[in-house]
Amino acid sequence: QVQLVESGGGLVQPGGSLRLSCAASGAILSINDMGWYRQAPGKQRELVATIATGGRANFGDSVKGRVTVSRDDGNYTVNLEVSSITPEDTAVYYCNARGVTTMTVAYGVDYWGKGTLVTVSL
Repeated sequence: QVQLVESGGGLVQPGGSLRLSCAASGAILSINDMGWYRQAPGKQRELVATIATGGRANFGDSVKGRVTVSRDDGNYTVNLEVSSITPEDTAVYYCNARGVTTMTVAYGVDYWGKGTLVTVSL
């Protein structure tokens, strides 16, 4: 069974940066895309950033220009940094792994982490 464990989050001051990490564990052979989505209170889940094998990245409109995403396929981790944080960035941030193949499952499966809350406030 594949698990995604997020770390980071918590309280962030406006104007600062948030940094999140996510580690995928299990008998993983490959992951197509890794990344982050977020859901603010009363809103739909939205894309923050994803990164594919090879490094091609996609960014959500609300964070373009102030987001960095990276991945390490040696240990199946994905990292996120968003700068110039505002209260509008308050949300639960979810790690996502798409197209995961393992030693027992040859077709790609998508997985989600449990989410980590980021609150932007003084």
